[in-house]
Amino acid sequence: MSKQTFIEKSLGAVSGSIVFRRPDIVLSHDNSASIRKTFEKMGGTKILDPSQLLIVLDHNAPPTNAKLATDYQYIRSFAAEEGIQNFYDAGKGICHQILSYHAKPGMIVVGSDSHTCTAGAFNALAVGIDRTETAGLWKRGETWFRVPDSIKITLTGQLNEGVYAKDLSLWIIGMIGSDGANYMSIEYHGEGVKTLSISERMTIANLASEMGAKNAVFPADEVLAAFYGEESLHGIWADEGAYYANEIEIDLSEVFPVVAAPHHVDNVKALSEVTGIEVHQGLIGTCTNGRLDDIAIAASVLKGKKVKPGFQLLVAPASQEIYLQAIQAGYITDLIEAGAVILGASCGPCLGTGQGIPADNTVVLSTANRNFLGRMGNKNSAIYLASPACVAHSAITGKITDPRPVAQSNKYPFASAQSSTLEIPADEVRKINGVWNYADADNLNTDQMFAGNLTYNILSSDGAAIMPHLFEGFDVNFPKLIAEGDVIVAGDNFGCGSSREHPAVGLAHANVKAVIVKSVNRIFYRSAINQGLALIVHPEVVEHYRPGDSVTILFEDGIILLNDKKFHFAALPDKLMKIITRKGLVNWILSEA
Repeated sequence: MSKQTFIEKSLGAVSGSIVFRRPDIVLSHDNSASIRKTFEKMGGTKILDPSQLLIVLDHNAPPTNAKLATDYQYIRSFAAEEGIQNFYDAGKGICHQILSYHAKPGMIVVGSDSHTCTAGAFNALAVGIDRTETAGLWKRGETWFRVPDSIKITLTGQLNEGVYAKDLSLWIIGMIGSDGANYMSIEYHGEGVKTLSISERMTIANLASEMGAKNAVFPADEVLAAFYGEESLHGIWADEGAYYANEIEIDLSEVFPVVAAPHHVDNVKALSEVTGIEVHQGLIGTCTNGRLDDIAIAASVLKGKKVKPGFQLLVAPASQEIYLQAIQAGYITDLIEAGAVILGASCGPCLGTGQGIPADNTVVLSTANRNFLGRMGNKNSAIYLASPACVAHSAITGKITDPRPVAQSNKYPFASAQSSTLEIPADEVRKINGVWNYADADNLNTDQMFAGNLTYNILSSDGAAIMPHLFEGFDVNFPKLIAEGDVIVAGDNFGCGSSREHPAVGLAHANVKAVIVKSVNRIFYRSAINQGLALIVHPEVVEHYRPGDSVTILFEDGIILLNDKKFHFAALPDKLMKIITRKGLVNWILSEA
């Protein structure tokens, strides 16, 4: 038998295979209300296996309007009716932190949130999926997986003082790009791994989503065994000599503090390159950096000092358990006395659906995982991503400040990405001959396609309600002029960002004929298939397309015609083609019942 990677062993198949598997845990959150309605559309009446489900109310906790509050009640009632034991009400914690209390080595974990990959810190195969797919799991207990190629990242050495796991994560994202691991599995190897705590591994695994990866994973080593209070663990790991599509080596001692500058996560710069920029608001928390050690770092910086007048520092522990631990350790007192505002455990500040929405013309320094334009609820603000130590130091000075004992001058050694700030003027129409031309736009993200603050006010299955807001974040003409049979041509990393399926649902509802892209984010690709939306990855077509060209797609023959020039594309596997031809996963499941 050939040597296998972690994910090939986990799924029991070689790279490139399509397999159906039964996950050990199926995670969902506030979107459970929408998932239940889709489940019922599939003919679902009772959850097949309630023990699979883990439901956490966190994205709008506590609810910010009556509709959301009603959704929360709906989910509470549903959980009680179905006998779902692993249900966590609002305030208990952020779903990925709660998941860390359940994930174990060798598990297969899926979740209707893109940062489900965080659980890879526990030697689990943890991947994000969309809401429709989650509903299918509630009914059938299994889902499809494409076994991807893998990237091996070998870590040596140890991080220097003032350098943190967040810096390492952003360092890698800047190195390979936000699409550098699209639909791939990332494995972390090397002696340097043993220097990283489980909390640090969670931060690194969490940000695999921002590299486009399916998952990231760490070994079941002595550090993880100690976390569980065991001497050793039986997990899954790659064979020596397994094939990797890419291998990267990083000496941790060479990493220095970095930030992700507005408005994209791979717009990475050395912290010293942006030191001194005025900042108005800070956020310490989220599923990326809301753990006890993050709060401890911030408290140690701020103890006995004061947040600069006019600066707003928000701190949100990742769970109620962490909140209590931080109180008992005195960290919360130190932070409050310094002038910080302590929030409950919630995703709201990161997503822009709760407390902490920034004012116009302000700069935010955040420990979160995304800094898209408008991500925190205001398109007229700018977000930098950094470590908790950097945010805490900057809260004192009101300027981006180096957290190292002695500030240094560094230059990030890799080329920074171009920010994704596409905003098409209202008088510019990008549709010609039924083709929408976004070929010049890379990294079109789901926040631009459908704003985060609408995500829980409009059901993901309600295509008609989605339509007026579809793509309006960058092209106000799109929802007005989109028509049945239109084709969309777009650049690299299309649909990056969150797992929200609203854009795919809206495009399918509009009966878009196809979306042709240079490359696509993994979860968006799955959403497209699950909604019966034809999405074709074909860089050559996008590069040759010129405004005004006619685009003809012959699906049966696997041919795209640009005017008279012929391009071939590979057909999907049979099972996935059936989902497309039956107009989505809901109809396919009904037909298979």
